Amino acid sequence: MNGIQSFLATSAIGLLTLTSLNFNSALLQSTTVEVENKVYLTAFSLADDMIEEIKEKNYDEKTLVFPTTNRANLTPALSLGPESGEVYPYFDDIDDYDNYTKNIVAPHAEDYRVDCSVEYVMEDDSNASSSNQTFHKRVNITVSSPYIRHNVVLSFIFTHK
Repeated sequence: MNGIQSFLATSAIGLLTLTSLNFNSALLQSTTVEVENKVYLTAFSLADDMIEEIKEKNYDEKTLVFPTTNRANLTPALSLGPESGEVYPYFDDIDDYDNYTKNIVAPHAEDYRVDCSVEYVMEDDSNASSSNQTFHKRVNITVSSPYIRHNVVLSFIFTHK
């Protein structure tokens, strides 16, 4: 009888250990997903904040004083980016953000990198880039971090009024 009781006790301990390991693994996995979700939410928030900031700017350097109805008056596609002497945070138009990079280091948001790109897009197909000036610019914001597996990319189409 002693052998059977010993076997049952060992089996019960083994089953309890296995159940405990499964529970701990599930709990750890849940915590990992929760942290990962917070990191992604922060990345989305950083991208959205950048788009909201850019929304406050003029469409183009050439439209700061007077609007134009002539596309040729707009900044050439190969010249997108800040004009001579313009530095962040004093950008005055959308395309100044082309090739702009911002590193975010804060207790709740460390090691994030925000990259901006600006390009003209076709007026009848905002998915197609244009090498000519148009009244539509697409801003792409890419947020990366060593803590996320996939970069967060948000895009917004700006239209000249």
